[in-house]
Amino acid sequence: MSHEVVEKNIGLMIVLIILVISVAGLVQIVPLFYLNSTTQPLEGMQPRSALELEGRDVYTREGCYTCHSQMIRPFRAETERYGHYSVAGEFVWDHPFQWGSKRTGPDLARVGGRYSDDWHRLHLIDPRAVVPESNMPAYAFLERKEINADLTPRKMRAQQRLGVPYTDEQIAAAADEVRGKTEMDAMIAYLQGLGTDLAHWR
Repeated sequence: MSHEVVEKNIGLMIVLIILVISVAGLVQIVPLFYLNSTTQPLEGMQPRSALELEGRDVYTREGCYTCHSQMIRPFRAETERYGHYSVAGEFVWDHPFQWGSKRTGPDLARVGGRYSDDWHRLHLIDPRAVVPESNMPAYAFLERKEINADLTPRKMRAQQRLGVPYTDEQIAAAADEVRGKTEMDAMIAYLQGLGTDLAHWR
């Protein structure tokens, strides 16, 4: 088939372009489904606690991912600022994952353990009290809203169906774990867990 035939037949050109893009995409994507490093959790990794899971849901609901990514690229400028680059095994149980690319605020992939619970609480209540140049909105209202403990086991059961290895015992104990806790407590627990699995892996 000569180039002239393809160039003069727009329908044929569209079909061939779609075919080339499809094959190239499959060649790049399909092998990832068979690599343990992209489909298996890090060695020793544990699923989020009930309180952390509730915190992740608050994080998602409030749209925190629109300003904070959770994916450190393997570039020196990124690893020097944020820590070890992200690896796929950290995210196999995240539904949905929180990677993102927008960084109005810093990347949070390794924020766990970097600050105290009190720092996070003050930062969420009044961001400018600890970071004067911050343009983050205040989330003081999270302190006043309790978690609905009756929903937590159902959320964990749904995650279990998606492949997160929650045990029946963990699910049965979930309501008691979060009862009386606020959404602020949950958010802080979630933030304090981010990036800590990699420390055990290394």
